[in-house]
Amino acid sequence: MDNFLMLNPGLKSRFPLVIDFKDYTVSELLQIADKMLKERQYELTKEALYKLRQHLNDVTGQSSLQAFSNGRYVRNVIEKSIRSQAMRLLSANKFDREELMTLKSIDLILADGEKVSF
Repeated sequence: MDNFLMLNPGLKSRFPLVIDFKDYTVSELLQIADKMLKERQYELTKEALYKLRQHLNDVTGQSSLQAFSNGRYVRNVIEKSIRSQAMRLLSANKFDREELMTLKSIDLILADGEKVSF
């Protein structure tokens, strides 16, 4: 947003009140992910939770990501991972209740759509 406002020197004066929203912590991001999963009746395996936590620690620690929208990022990870799990189950032709409700580490889609197994 700062870059946008600097494009036109007169533009910044039109927004005298600026609210700075801090990024979520990794713990808060995991809470967001957990809430999303519970709302959809999914759960992560211990391995998947560990992998997600490690990934979020890595991603949020990158100082080069000035415009990192981490709340949206974790939402996208969960949504893509749910689709990945559905495709895995469809191709394996395995549909028991526990499998349908569990996201494994292989289902996690992290960073640019790549699957990360653990």
